[in-house]
Amino acid sequence: MTSTADLYDEHGENLQSLPLQLRSFGGHAAFEGPVRTVRCFQDNQLVKDLLATPGDGAVLVIDGEGSLGTALMGDMIAQSAVDNGWAGVVIHGAIRDSVAIGSLPLGVKALGTNPRKSGKTGQGEVDATVEFGGVTFRPGARLYADEDGILVER
Repeated sequence: MTSTADLYDEHGENLQSLPLQLRSFGGHAAFEGPVRTVRCFQDNQLVKDLLATPGDGAVLVIDGEGSLGTALMGDMIAQSAVDNGWAGVVIHGAIRDSVAIGSLPLGVKALGTNPRKSGKTGQGEVDATVEFGGVTFRPGARLYADEDGILVER
């Protein structure tokens, strides 16, 4: 994969650059793919359900409203993502089981960690356009992530 810095040099303002300093947790620091989205708040049922379906190399972008109050993904859901062919997960929120997730062949970027489980009511929205950090994530847009950050097509 071409580095995000080189991609930005080549494509400039056709790419949005996420200024949030997300931490890298997955076994793959660099990943890319078409965007799928979930909007949820301290409830990961939609995340679990979606990552249990064929990912076909997509990247799930989760707008958890920046909450660090509960984890939106743990090792079991991350393993499901690997098993179903997802390239990565970008979470505007927290994860848990970070050591186990670090051993998986999956890209994972999140704000931080919290061992507390989230709710399971299924509240939220799938494949809606979401925005955080001044960047708009549209389903189908291509996302690129590596050690330098995250870029997404406008």
